[in-house]
Amino acid sequence: MENDKIIVVFGGSFNPPLNSHFSLAEQIVSEYENVEKIIFVPVNQKYQKKGLLENKYRYEMLKCVCDKNDKFEVSDIELRNKRQLYTIETLEEIRKMYPNKTIWFTTGSDNLRELNTWEKADELVKRFKVLVLERDEDCLEDIINNNRFLKENEKSFIKVKNNVRSGLSSSFVREKIKEGKSIRYFTPDEVYSYIKANNLFK
Repeated sequence: MENDKIIVVFGGSFNPPLNSHFSLAEQIVSEYENVEKIIFVPVNQKYQKKGLLENKYRYEMLKCVCDKNDKFEVSDIELRNKRQLYTIETLEEIRKMYPNKTIWFTTGSDNLRELNTWEKADELVKRFKVLVLERDEDCLEDIINNNRFLKENEKSFIKVKNNVRSGLSSSFVREKIKEGKSIRYFTPDEVYSYIKANNLFK
């Protein structure tokens, strides 16, 4: 039986993790009083994405920040799997770990438009709440109203309150590193130091 405590699953490549990832997580904890924990779930390197760092580096970068915040946690649930998991599989595994909690997961409004094409999309939106981060000039209400699947399941979607939009991307940060430019203040100090110590993204 679910209670009113919420676990939020924050998936992504985190290649590298940015200040904006953690500030968003902190904002979610602050805005939704029943949120007990944010679990960062980096995707497996089997995910076909150009320039994706090895699993261990992305996991460790997240961990060095999460270890300093008792509301944050990083999970290797996708990293230790032999294949790329579907979102619903990841969420079901996390639900097994927290059987008495309500599970939400985050996604950007850009991905929301394609949600109906995801594996077991109908089951996904019935079992889990979707916390949506509006990107660029997107408006969640407009996206829902223009998509029949989303409209039929609109009670499953929650808009991130008072979202501070950032144009900064991990790909931009990677390019700056390749150019030999500073990325200080784009990432947490712990991540910045880790990237330098391990000579990543060169």
